[in-house]
Amino acid sequence: MTAEYTGADLFTDALESYGVDYVFGNPGTTELPIIESIGTSGLEYVLGLHEDIAVGTASGYAQTRRYHAHHDNSITPVGVVNLHIAPGLAHGLGNLYAAKVTGAPLVVTAGNHSTDFRHEEPILSGELAGMAEQFCKWSDEVLDVAALPTMLRRAFRVAMTPPTGPVFLGLPLDVMLAETDAEPERLGPIPNAGGGDPAQLERAADLLAEAENPVLVVGDHVARSGADSVTAAVDLAEATGARVHGEILASEVDFPTDHDQWVSYIPPNEDLARMLLDTDTVVFAGCSTNTTLTRHEEALVDSETTCIHLSDDDWQVGKNQPADAAIVGDPGLILQGLLERVRERISDATVEERLEHVAGVKEMVAPKLAGMGTGDAEDDPRASKAELVDAMERVAGDAYVVDEGITSKYAMLARWDLAPEQYISNKGGGLGYGLPASVGAAIAEGQRDDPRDVVGFIGDGSYLYYPHAIYSAARHDADLTVVISDNRNYRILKDNTLKLMGGAEDDYAFTGIDFEPAVDFVQNAKSHGARAELVETPDEIEGALEGALAREGVDVLDVLVHD
Repeated sequence: MTAEYTGADLFTDALESYGVDYVFGNPGTTELPIIESIGTSGLEYVLGLHEDIAVGTASGYAQTRRYHAHHDNSITPVGVVNLHIAPGLAHGLGNLYAAKVTGAPLVVTAGNHSTDFRHEEPILSGELAGMAEQFCKWSDEVLDVAALPTMLRRAFRVAMTPPTGPVFLGLPLDVMLAETDAEPERLGPIPNAGGGDPAQLERAADLLAEAENPVLVVGDHVARSGADSVTAAVDLAEATGARVHGEILASEVDFPTDHDQWVSYIPPNEDLARMLLDTDTVVFAGCSTNTTLTRHEEALVDSETTCIHLSDDDWQVGKNQPADAAIVGDPGLILQGLLERVRERISDATVEERLEHVAGVKEMVAPKLAGMGTGDAEDDPRASKAELVDAMERVAGDAYVVDEGITSKYAMLARWDLAPEQYISNKGGGLGYGLPASVGAAIAEGQRDDPRDVVGFIGDGSYLYYPHAIYSAARHDADLTVVISDNRNYRILKDNTLKLMGGAEDDYAFTGIDFEPAVDFVQNAKSHGARAELVETPDEIEGALEGALAREGVDVLDVLVHD
C-alpha cells in the first residue's frame, strides 16, 4: 500500500472536478488502481455484470442527464465507463455502437497492459484505440501520465460538444500507477454549434415561403439540443403551416405528439415513407437515420422535391438527398432564425390553406395509426400490443419511458401522446441496449429532487440479451419498472422474412426465431433481486402496473402479448 499520488488518483479527481457522480463498469486486473481510487473518492462505482451492460447503463444515464442539463447548467451530462482491456472493450462494442448512433455523450475507458510489457503479447492483449475508433468521435490511449490531464479534459469536451457522442481512452497499468504532481485541468464552457450561415437561412426562408405544402421532418438532434429547440420547431411549424413528422427510427420526442400539425413518425416502410414524404418541399431538421432497414427500390424523396437540411452534424446535411438550402449549426438556433425570417414572408391566408391540407393528410393516415399493434388474433387470450400500450398510458402516462420494444415500438409511438423529454429508444437497432439504458435512466432520475417514474418497455428478445442488467438496478437501489412485451419470438425477423422473400408465414420454418421452450422471466428477474410477476391477460395489466409503480425498487412485469 503506497501513499503516493498516482495517475489513477488524478483520473478520479478529474472526474469529480468535472461533476461526475458515477462510474459504470466491470473490473479487471488492469483496472485495479482505478477501482481502488474510486473506492476512496466521492464517486460511486456501478457494477455491470457484463461490459456491454455497463456501456448501455452509462448511455441511458447520459441521455437522461442531458435532459436534466437542459434545465440546470451545473449538470455535466456525461456517462463514464471503465472496461477491462481488449476482451472487455470488445464486449462493450455493441452498446458503444448504440451510443454513437443515439448521440450519448460517453467517456469510455479501458485498462491496458503496461507500455513496456506489450511486446510479450500477454493474455488479453489487443489494440484498444483502433478497436473503438469506428464507434467514437475520438479514440486514443494515454501513454504518459503527464498527458493525462489534457487528454481527460479533451475527452469530456469532445463527448459533450455537438454533435454529442462517445469517446475512448486507453489507460495503461503503468500510467495509472505512475506518480504525478499534476492536477486536473479546468473543463471550461462547452460551445453550441452556432446559429448557421445567414445566407443559407435567407435561402431556406425563401424556399419555405414559395412552398405549396411544406413538410417538417424533425430528428433527434432537435431534442438533443434542448427544450427550446422543440419549442422553436413548434413555432416554425405554426408560422409556416407545415405538416410535421418524426424521422424514421426516431429515438426521442422531437415535437409534441398531441399538436394539431403532428401527423406521425415515419415508419421504416418504403411505401409509407414515400407517401408521407411526397410533397413539394421538405425540411429535414436534425435528422440522421431516416432510411429503411433494407434497400428501397425507389427514392424515398422525389428528385424534384425541394429539400432544406439543417443540423449540428455537417455529415448529415445533404447526405441522402440533395440540399437546396444547407445550414449547419444548433438546430434550435437555426429554427429560431428561420422563424424570424418566415414570419414576414408567409401570410395568414397561406398558412390557413396549408393547414387544411395537413388536416386532410392527418385524416387519411388516422386509420392506419389506429391499427398499429392491434394484430389479428381475435380469439387469443393474450393482450395485443395496442392493448398493452393503451393500458400503460392510462396508468403511467407521465412516466419516463425507455423503449426497446422493437415490433411494439410503433404501437407506442402511434398511440401514446408522448411529451418532449419523456422518451428515449434504441436508435441503433442492435438488441441489448434498452434494458441497461433503463437502469441508467432510473439512476439518473434518482438524482432529481422530484424524480419521475421510469418504465423500461422491453421486448422479450431484447430482454434476453442482458437479463442480468436487473442486478445492477437492484444492487444500486434504483426505482425501476420493466414491462416485457412478450410474444415469445423475434417477431421483427418474421416480418422481415415476409418483406424480403414474400409469401405467407406458413411457407417458412423460421429457424431459430421462436423461444421454445419459453424462458421463465419471473424467476430470472427474482434471481437478480427484483420483484416480478407474469401478466397473462389484458385485464390484469393495469393493476399489475399500478402496484409496481407504487412500490420502491425494481419490478419486472412479463406481459404476454400476441402478434
